[in-house]
Amino acid sequence: MYQKQIEQLVVLQAVDEEIMVLESEMREAPLELSGLETKVSQLRERETQVQERLDILKAQQKRLEGEIEDDGNKIKKSKNKLMAVGNSKEYHAMMREMDSMEKLNRLREEERVAVMEEFERQNTAMQEITNEVNGLMEGFDAKKATLDERVGKAQSRLDALAKRRAKAGKAIPAPILGRYEFIRSRIEHPVIVSVTDGICGGCHIKIPPQAYNELQKGKQILGCPNCQRIIYWIEHTPKIEEEKETK
Repeated sequence: MYQKQIEQLVVLQAVDEEIMVLESEMREAPLELSGLETKVSQLRERETQVQERLDILKAQQKRLEGEIEDDGNKIKKSKNKLMAVGNSKEYHAMMREMDSMEKLNRLREEERVAVMEEFERQNTAMQEITNEVNGLMEGFDAKKATLDERVGKAQSRLDALAKRRAKAGKAIPAPILGRYEFIRSRIEHPVIVSVTDGICGGCHIKIPPQAYNELQKGKQILGCPNCQRIIYWIEHTPKIEEEKETK
């Protein structure tokens, strides 16, 4: 009876360890996507900023082209009027006005060229962002499909393990199962460990001789006086040790 209980406890612990691994994987799976989501979000924000800059530059370019065209027409009209000027004072005044408009138009033309160059730079930046977003989204979709498959398999395995755990739990007396659950909630795995040459396999500290003698008798479930884990003598469970070696 004692050996059967120990074997069932070890089975239960193996199930719980696998459940822990699978649950951890299911918690971490979405985190693998969160990094990509964050990067895409940052790129989308940058994309919005670049688009706003492009809109401003486009408006500037349109305004400058309109002003250049308007002043160009004024200069042409002034040149036509210049032929009809009756005195030198009026002639020089019109020339100064034309020079001023031409100088202003040259400055506007320089500004327009600078705006066009900046527009091209921003447009290139926008294209790079778009390409990067598209690449990330392709990777995101592929990774999500893989993760969905992994999570689905993990969930199926968890469902099977839950049934196996319930079956193992029924084979263990309620007080012993309660003790196992109590210890499991308070210390790190493993909860059930073998004792070899009087050494606890959990804390690796030698247990007292009297406790070791009681353990070797194999009459009751005992705990390590140091770490409180459930212990069993390795010689009582050759089947368990053989299974560990084959894994």
